[in-house]
Amino acid sequence: MDYTLQMSQQKEKLLKTIYSLQLKSIATLQTASPLLSSRRGMGMVTQHQVHQLADKAKSLCGDLDNIKNLLHYCQDNLVREIPNPGGSRYGGVSGIHRSPDGSTYVTAEGAPWVHVLGSTGRTLRSLPCQDPGKGGGTFLPEDVTVTRAGMVAVADMTNGAVWVFNPHTGLSKGDWVKIRKVGSPRGIAVDSVGKILVADYAEGQVHSFALDHAFKVLHAHSVPDLQGPRYVSPAPSGGFVVSEECGDVKVFTSSRRLLCSLSSKYGHRFGNPAGVCVDVDGSVLVADEQLRTVHLFPEHGAPVCLVSAGLRRPAGMACSPFGHLFVADAGENCVKVFKYCVRPPYHLPNPGAPCGDPSLVPLQPR
Repeated sequence: MDYTLQMSQQKEKLLKTIYSLQLKSIATLQTASPLLSSRRGMGMVTQHQVHQLADKAKSLCGDLDNIKNLLHYCQDNLVREIPNPGGSRYGGVSGIHRSPDGSTYVTAEGAPWVHVLGSTGRTLRSLPCQDPGKGGGTFLPEDVTVTRAGMVAVADMTNGAVWVFNPHTGLSKGDWVKIRKVGSPRGIAVDSVGKILVADYAEGQVHSFALDHAFKVLHAHSVPDLQGPRYVSPAPSGGFVVSEECGDVKVFTSSRRLLCSLSSKYGHRFGNPAGVCVDVDGSVLVADEQLRTVHLFPEHGAPVCLVSAGLRRPAGMACSPFGHLFVADAGENCVKVFKYCVRPPYHLPNPGAPCGDPSLVPLQPR
């Protein structure tokens, strides 16, 4: 059978099925609602039949959520590779942050630099990680983020510190300011209210704190009892998501209370979860370093595998509102960009804006 004809028939069958369910449910509702509201009892309908219908409806709603998700997302759609701006002198890329203006911040294993890339992937600036104090010396950023004030912040696991780059000091070039000592900071992010989040690997905690204009730490709080936290990401609801090296990903509320464990909620078995991010729909995306995959965990429905091949050692991760996923592949020392949404996950605020990220051109054949 011709593939195009077969696909058309499948589409027609799916639409007819959904439409039939819609018509039948509306007809039943129109019949049942006046009868149940105007007379006592439930006629000949038994309690068992009600439970049976409720269970079937729950299963069917789950199936429809899965169909919707599978139509909405796509798999293994690699559109671009951005090589490590620092070359191969140091280890592979590890930390990544994507800003709303389209710029990307990248760190690499063992490299005393933070590279800032433009929307086309070209290096705009490289910030040397130099201690401005007496004796100088360099430090090695594990992960990177950008504060609400537009300042770059990094986690320095070797020295157990968090640094913020102040562009207004140091002969107009800027200097790094050590703002807090932390046990073993690996992941770093900024939550929806502007607080800095730090995943403390050795202490098994996520720290959160605010900074004032003089870089003084305010409103510090810690979430304990984590098993090797690696990467952390803010959630739109005000909470955060953290990956644990021992095989789980946990979601916390804005009040820093545990909301759920993804392995328990979805029955998903992780290998070694690494980079995490949350898209504008509230779905959690997780890179698995051991399984070399990326899965999306939607609010409703089963997990969706977005990347099943093409990753050697995924580390940090970020996503854009245009439906693009940025994965730092330490194994191949580059940032890989995947298109994971068939359409942007929300309506653009500017009706005249393009429907896709204009900076991302398709990957050219090798």
